[in-house]
Amino acid sequence: MSELFDAVDALVASRAPLPSAQERKRLRTAHGLTLDEVAGALGVRRATVSGWESAKKTVEPRGPEREAYARLLSKLAELYPAPAAPEEPAVRAPASRAGAPAPQRAQTVSPSPEPEPADGTAPEDARTHAPASAAAPADAPRSARPARSSSVSRRAGVQKAAPAATSVAAPTRGSDPRFANGPLAVVDVDADGQVSAYCTGGLVLEVPAKSLAALVEWALKEAKLGQPRLSGPGKDADPLLVLCETALERYGLPATLTDEERHAGRIPEGHKVVKQLTRAQWKLTKRGLGPWARIYRPAQGGERACVQLCIPSWNALDARHWGHAAQLPPAELARVLGLYASRVMTPRGSTAVTGLELMTALHPPTRASRPDADGRRHSERNPGSLGKDPVDPAPCEAPDGHPLLADLPRFHVRGPDEKLFEEAYDWARPMTDGECTLRHLVGIDVNMAFAAGANGLLVGLGAPTHVKNPAFDPKLPGSWLVDLSHVDLSRVKVGKEWARLDGSLLPSPFTPKGERPEGPAWYATPTVAYAVELGYEVRPLEAYVRYENGRYLDGWYQRLRDAYLATMADLGVRTDLAPADFLAAMNGHKEGDPELAIVASAIKATVKGGLGKLRERPRGEGWRPGQPWRALSRPTWRPDIRAAVISRTRTNLHRKIVKHAAFTGQYPVAILSDCVVYAAGGPSPLDFLPYREDKPLPGGFKLGINPGLVKHEGTQTVLWGEEVRERFDAPDLNLARYIKDGTVTDIDNGE
Repeated sequence: MSELFDAVDALVASRAPLPSAQERKRLRTAHGLTLDEVAGALGVRRATVSGWESAKKTVEPRGPEREAYARLLSKLAELYPAPAAPEEPAVRAPASRAGAPAPQRAQTVSPSPEPEPADGTAPEDARTHAPASAAAPADAPRSARPARSSSVSRRAGVQKAAPAATSVAAPTRGSDPRFANGPLAVVDVDADGQVSAYCTGGLVLEVPAKSLAALVEWALKEAKLGQPRLSGPGKDADPLLVLCETALERYGLPATLTDEERHAGRIPEGHKVVKQLTRAQWKLTKRGLGPWARIYRPAQGGERACVQLCIPSWNALDARHWGHAAQLPPAELARVLGLYASRVMTPRGSTAVTGLELMTALHPPTRASRPDADGRRHSERNPGSLGKDPVDPAPCEAPDGHPLLADLPRFHVRGPDEKLFEEAYDWARPMTDGECTLRHLVGIDVNMAFAAGANGLLVGLGAPTHVKNPAFDPKLPGSWLVDLSHVDLSRVKVGKEWARLDGSLLPSPFTPKGERPEGPAWYATPTVAYAVELGYEVRPLEAYVRYENGRYLDGWYQRLRDAYLATMADLGVRTDLAPADFLAAMNGHKEGDPELAIVASAIKATVKGGLGKLRERPRGEGWRPGQPWRALSRPTWRPDIRAAVISRTRTNLHRKIVKHAAFTGQYPVAILSDCVVYAAGGPSPLDFLPYREDKPLPGGFKLGINPGLVKHEGTQTVLWGEEVRERFDAPDLNLARYIKDGTVTDIDNGE
């Protein structure tokens, strides 16, 4: 009898309709299954299963594989029912496209036409949205709404569920009625010529726009896209439209840029689409129509009108930070960018640009004052911000070529006593005989090290003040000319006690290369404060200090920290895991949901890139040494803040290294930025970190996902390290650079 039942089940499965491609993927990921696991169970290739789940071109299974696949999907559907979609007011239900449920048509309205804009220019970050009061209520009778062409919205089965152990799978749409459809939309064109806008949460809007200018109008007036401001005095985020290659073709733009256009970062001003925008009275910022373009009209009173474009095929999403995001289907790309937008902010450009813009969004330069005697409000400096006007750095903080240094001889090379040089570690040493008897080299990496360095850091908010022979104040941000060559690492304070160490096996905490200083040099406040902490007296010769200061980066750190921890929790890496469980969770966490892993990578890149932008260098444009470059006009061009963060990050790492050495007698073999390599008897960090009953050494290295804690970077053998150094005749080659996978592709003086 059981054989008959099995035969009946197989017969039913062979004819049963399969769910849409998006639903197939949702069911698989909801159960935490990888493509390889499903392929192995069904006896097919991984690419075959991927094709079955492709929303762009779904491949249908056949034969016995179809029966088994249908049965798998049926069982998973019982365990993970599809979430009920919220009902939307429907006018009629047009025929649905293949693989998607029938959409529901919703009437949308827009505000009355705006007055003709006056001539003028807008700042590069000009942006606006239509007022919330301009649109009719969503539940108003149809007869009460203005007569307009409608946009079709539908709930496609594209919301991807995270594995069962995670907390969230996709960003939700905005709660602000002005931005009900979320911060952004990915615009695509199907085989039938229908233009669709894929929003966050699985929503799809059908786009009536026939030109790029009309698309911009639609985004502002009908799409309900955008994001509320992150702080009271700030501005709401502009709608972001991500244009797929099919949309580029529809709107007359090239699918890719030529080499000349790529170098210029934009298409020519004479391009027909740029002319169309000009005729429609839209303007472009100075960067023109490039991978990240801003299209705006000059502000009218309190109303601002601006839409941002992101064009992945023009390399808007750098693969170093966004992985394979540019190749994702529209719905998946909307999920990735939407989750990043909800946790960080709507992207404003590269991750570096967004990191810098996040600082300004959390601390806008100005705010409205209290009403004066006539009841009028005025713009005033927002306390805790950098203000709206740029300030010059101290001469020692200025990079080479800065206008402050224009009077220096042409080929003059500034030494440590003329130039502040706070950079991350790039240090290595030969292994001792005892270390060579061990079997492994184990690398540990500090999570979001530079974000942790920014947490609670006092930084200057205004211009520097020059002082001679000052008394050092560890709570006063600035740059100090001081001689630290007398600090002896063989005898330092660890906590309140003096400790004896082998100073020859430790890098100096005062230089990026780990070399001991030879005389007076410029240092940021955290570096000098660390010398005092090690038990040594300091006597600065002069300083540039900033009496106006504050914890400008605290909110920035907290938002990025929360975004990173939430995303890693979705990937199964939680903050409460025991050390062994944490290492296991980190091993292969990206395979559970590769798209979420992209978001985590972008968040980390936002930290480093944002700090790097604080000292952005000239980018072509015919610049010559001694002349100003564009970045200098920003109040956020602050090399002193960048130096202070790097200084604190480096000394934080050195403090842990010293604590570890004093307790265990183990010293690092190599350090690169936030990665430290130790020789160990086993392949795991637990083979050399002094854990006792899952409790780490106080003040030392601790395994965990929080910023400032460490994870396993990679393990190689000691024989591998010695062979690489011998092959390249470099006894102090920085092995931390290659510890992750052991691949050594090119050696050029360690660079």
